[in-house]
Amino acid sequence: MHICIDARMINASGIGTYLQGLIPSLIKERLDITLLGNPKEIVKYDWSENLEIIEMNSLIYSINEQLELSIKIPKCADIFWSPHFNTPILPIRIKKRVVTIHDVFHLAFFRTLDLREKLYAKVMINTAVRLSKKIITVSKYSKSEIIKYTRVNKDKIVVIYPGTNKERFKVYQNKILLNRIRKKYNLPERFFLFVGNVKPHKNLKSLLKAFESLIGEEIIKDYYLVIVGKEKGFITGDKEIFKILERSLDLRKRVIFTGFVSNEDLPIIYNLASVFVFPSFYEGFGLPPLEAMACGCPVLVSNVASLPEVCGDAALYCDPYDVDYIAEKMLQLANKEELKEELREKGFERAKQFSWEKAAKEHIKVFKEVLKGDEK
Repeated sequence: MHICIDARMINASGIGTYLQGLIPSLIKERLDITLLGNPKEIVKYDWSENLEIIEMNSLIYSINEQLELSIKIPKCADIFWSPHFNTPILPIRIKKRVVTIHDVFHLAFFRTLDLREKLYAKVMINTAVRLSKKIITVSKYSKSEIIKYTRVNKDKIVVIYPGTNKERFKVYQNKILLNRIRKKYNLPERFFLFVGNVKPHKNLKSLLKAFESLIGEEIIKDYYLVIVGKEKGFITGDKEIFKILERSLDLRKRVIFTGFVSNEDLPIIYNLASVFVFPSFYEGFGLPPLEAMACGCPVLVSNVASLPEVCGDAALYCDPYDVDYIAEKMLQLANKEELKEELREKGFERAKQFSWEKAAKEHIKVFKEVLKGDEK
């Protein structure tokens, strides 16, 4: 079986993590793979050796992207798999397509988009649904959302949970390494941790307000809030955050933006954190809570979207729409060592249930079903 994969987003957050986890696991299953993307980016990964890479550098979501996809996708492959909904609109030389739609945030939060974004999301998601033989998604919640907003037949959608990289996301005992990363990012002894691209639906605004309300509490006096993002300017994704920080001297003193954090350093930061907090309104899956669990960090997440499905009984839950409730749960975790230890133990077990090896096998099963279906 020969699969052509659009790997242009290999270094993006979310979808990049998905590709970095799945592709090497698919290679171990002896799949014949061709990748579309930037060879200079892809060859940095050890698993890329001996893979065919077709150079494609068009900007994501561009007109050139569509033109180049129609030209560059090779005829020799059995299936074209797109890990995102920006699937080809124009005819391509491979008849069988599979698409992964992680969520339909763009349709669920349609009113928040500008006109260009609305048109693109509507056209692309519905085109991906219509042209693909199978749709892979990452949670039962996302499956229900895709059905809700596109009215696609539920039998066309397959739920495959992502995994965590167990070689990276684990408990680290090396004190020299831990201290080096603490100094590198100027991290305090105790801190709440948030990891993610900061867009309004991630709800960082409520997290900041909740933390601000706790600053006078004795038990919180040594706690900081550390926010890990893609780059130093990433908070422009939610301009309200600027306003909250500008008016609060206490927050400016106690909130640390790390800026860019490498893949190698992120697991160490999870290890150093006291509590991981993820009060998002909308997640198709949400890998950061699982990564935190695998690293032994107790987790506080929203009780909405896919997060209860993903985290099970291994997390403490909060109402993301209630700032006081978020603050109450943060205080509870900061104050109760027994609760933190209980969540750590449950978190280890929960994280073990999600693996890229298992996800790869389930993807191959979908690919085989698509090929078998066309033989009938």
